Amino acid sequence: MMIGRSVGRVVVSDVTPTVSCGQWPARAVAGEILTVGATVFREGHDLIGANVVLSGPDGQGTPFIRMRSAGPGTDRYEAEITAGTEGLWGYRVEAWADPVATWRHGIALKVGAGQSTDELAVDFEDGARLLLRALPAVPEPRRAEIALAVAALRDDDCTDPRDRIAAALDPQLVSLLDACPLRELVTRSPLYRLWVDRRRALYGSWYEMFPRSEGASLDPPRSGTFLTAAERLPAVAAMGFDVVYLPPIHPIGEVNRKGPNNTLTPGPTDPGSPWAIGSEHGGHDAVHPDLGTIDDFDLFVARARSLGMEIALDLALQCAPDHPWAKHHPEWFVVRSDGSIAYAENPPKKYQDIYPLNFDADPTGLYQEILRVVRYWTAHGVRIFRVDNPHTKPVEFWEWLIAQVKSTEPDVLFLAEAFTRPAMMHTLAKVGFTQSYTYFTWRNTKWELEKYARELVSAAHYMRPNFFVNTPDILPEYLQHGGPAAFRIRAVLAATLSPTWGVYSGYELRENTPVRPGSEEYLDSEKYQYRPRDWAAAERAGQSLAPYLTRLNQIRRAHPALQWLRNLHFHHADGDEIMVFSKRVDSLRADGTDPGDTAAADTVLIVVNLDPHAPRETTVRLDMPALGLGWEDSFEVTDEITGATYAWGKQNYVRLDPAVEPAHVFAVRARS
Repeated sequence: MMIGRSVGRVVVSDVTPTVSCGQWPARAVAGEILTVGATVFREGHDLIGANVVLSGPDGQGTPFIRMRSAGPGTDRYEAEITAGTEGLWGYRVEAWADPVATWRHGIALKVGAGQSTDELAVDFEDGARLLLRALPAVPEPRRAEIALAVAALRDDDCTDPRDRIAAALDPQLVSLLDACPLRELVTRSPLYRLWVDRRRALYGSWYEMFPRSEGASLDPPRSGTFLTAAERLPAVAAMGFDVVYLPPIHPIGEVNRKGPNNTLTPGPTDPGSPWAIGSEHGGHDAVHPDLGTIDDFDLFVARARSLGMEIALDLALQCAPDHPWAKHHPEWFVVRSDGSIAYAENPPKKYQDIYPLNFDADPTGLYQEILRVVRYWTAHGVRIFRVDNPHTKPVEFWEWLIAQVKSTEPDVLFLAEAFTRPAMMHTLAKVGFTQSYTYFTWRNTKWELEKYARELVSAAHYMRPNFFVNTPDILPEYLQHGGPAAFRIRAVLAATLSPTWGVYSGYELRENTPVRPGSEEYLDSEKYQYRPRDWAAAERAGQSLAPYLTRLNQIRRAHPALQWLRNLHFHHADGDEIMVFSKRVDSLRADGTDPGDTAAADTVLIVVNLDPHAPRETTVRLDMPALGLGWEDSFEVTDEITGATYAWGKQNYVRLDPAVEPAHVFAVRARS
């Protein structure tokens, strides 16, 4: 009985990176170096080769990228690929028998064993014929090298077998035939997909702000506007932020509106929660009249762009009871047995001002309406959406929506605010979300941070983290009780562990008062009221963290190594309170492109005291090869925060006082 074949003549298996066995595309950004690996082998002892075929969105690509052995005895082969443009790419692994390399290996052994010219006559002719078969794949200018080798193999007047094979074994010819091999028994893997995003998908610094608080007044109560909020943008840009994220800017419902600190008794001038979307003034495709008009929003977007920043807009798929959808499309909500629409609950929490959507009653109508809303905002210059609670909506909906948007606008990015179970968080990333919030906010100890960061690196081929140090919903206990140093420590960790990080407005002022002990909610939360801040007074008093955040973003821009995720490497420190890690790239510009041999590698070494209350000292033991150095090398480190320079080696004493500076961010320079 015949059975189906699942392998070819040369076995190719375990291709990486793939996402759920190829169910979804792997991810990269333009210019990112991606390692493709595969297990490749065949029966017997004949030599084999492997290559990657890379095809771009336009059908063009690189048809032959030679793979190298990942290590003796492993049967693993690897190659680096780089996709230069956005869109859907494809790659496959090809494995093949390499008769020229097999012959070359055999003849060298035979000559080395002392076999005579007469004994090797057939071997010489076999080699000559193989080289002639390889000739068509060799560029015309170098075919003469093949001809010389063939002539030498067929030179019966030459009695020294070493001379007969010298030209065929010349390193330059070997290198030529490695690049242009004679391939037999070619076996091809399935085609795997690779979605390539623009660079902002991986690298960026986010700043979250409520436009209604910028230029607002408490006495008398008055909302800020897009125009007054635009006056804050130069200061945000000066701190080095690339993305300004806005909570929902739509009309806010009147029915069941929440008051200060999430109370059920709002006053007549309380603005309510921006996440309670919709009123008589419109829904998800309208702007709150207190903020201005859509033309004002367009000016805000343009102002941000002129400062080198872009706007991320909250996409919160939920409605206030007086949202137009609740009136015209009750089928898009959960209707209870008494005919009322169910509001959102997460017991014991109740959200009386919000109706969750029902995606099952009329999926076609609801899907199309949400797509229309997204495209409305992309037409007004929004290229990034921060999606609120995507884990409470169907995964298949997100797969459909993101694919629809990217089919015409591949530069649009989606950040998942999915503080939920790992399976859901990772699946949202797999189906198309560009970035994800993470558990970083709750990882504080060294072992927690190292373990979690390694998990994220292992998933970097489909999931990109965004390390927010705080959010309007999350005031971590570490910040509540850690004092001023805690804010610096968490900022350093977020800005250097992850290529994308973010802060919520007020972090510069070290706001850290919870609504009650044990809560992560802010007292007088900006979610429910205006929160005007006197930025200038704080800076004059030396109480603003803005200069520190500015310096961190300057360091990130100056060091390409900090703009990637897969290059994270942890080192050993004897003390549990001090964490050490590094990032390194070889010959890369800041935009990820390769400038050739003129640029040196970039290596950054970070040492952080995780204890915000006390000085800590320890011995740091470095993995020198991870820094591009030999084990006995000495080198120079310059602290990019303080400017201090030190001579270091593989073991170094470190003392960090959080009251002075809790971290070193070292630029590593080998001594000449």
